[in-house]
Amino acid sequence: MPARRCAALGAAVALVAGPVVLAAPAQATGGTGGTGVTTGKGKASAVVLRTGLDVSLLNKSVNVPLRAALNEVRAPADADKTALTVELDGVDQGRPFTVLRADVATARATVDDRKAEGYANIAHAKVHVPGLPLLSLIEVQEVTSKAVCEAGKKPVAESNLLGTVTVLGKKVTLSAAGPTRVEVPGVGEVTLDLSKTRTTSRTAAATALELKVAVNPLKLNVADVQGTLTLAEATCEAPAEAVKQTEPEPEKEGVEPQTATEPTTENLAETGGSSMTPYLAAGAVLLLAIGGGALVLVRARDRG
Repeated sequence: MPARRCAALGAAVALVAGPVVLAAPAQATGGTGGTGVTTGKGKASAVVLRTGLDVSLLNKSVNVPLRAALNEVRAPADADKTALTVELDGVDQGRPFTVLRADVATARATVDDRKAEGYANIAHAKVHVPGLPLLSLIEVQEVTSKAVCEAGKKPVAESNLLGTVTVLGKKVTLSAAGPTRVEVPGVGEVTLDLSKTRTTSRTAAATALELKVAVNPLKLNVADVQGTLTLAEATCEAPAEAVKQTEPEPEKEGVEPQTATEPTTENLAETGGSSMTPYLAAGAVLLLAIGGGALVLVRARDRG
């Protein structure tokens, strides 16, 4: 009789434990979500005149670099200059030497969160170099350069030359197709490039005139001038566009596979209850029912 009781109880336990597949409670992992914005400031610059000349005096016994800039400005902060002359010391027997004189000479550079702009303008200007105190290297009526770089748009660079241009006393006609060379016997030569512009996806640059100078009056080596000279230059770099930075949203790990007959455990996971609770309760009820039935059956047989 004890053997029959043990067999009945073993069968009940097998029926309860057999179909049960327990799943771990669902858990959420991952970082918290959020957004941020990054931006970059733009840049701009402008200059009315820039010289990169080397001056040799008295048969090259004295070398003086002529590095001058008139109204050179840079931004991010707004900047504006309107000086009309630029002078160089030490090349004219100790007296100041006027390299440029103009009626109008403006350079401006501005930058804000959306746009960067450089602008240079010069009008009625004369440029001189040592050794030619009475003859202008170049005279211009008006030249303008502008560079505009706006976030998210194609940069723009443009230069304009208005009126006549005189080089070493000669009126010249400049061509955008290539350099123009002007030679004056006994004085020297000048090569001019007109309206040079370039752009990239975020930058722009414009130069109204660029001169390559080689001057040695009468080849006396009193003042041998070599180098370059730039008139009306403007550049810009667009501010970086606003870029949203989004952190990954929280991700939830999936629940382990369950049999088709299992109840869902989502509510239990949300409220903090254990997913084993319904199975343990069902198992306990079934175990009591089968155990009680087996006990009644055994007692009936004993009485018979």
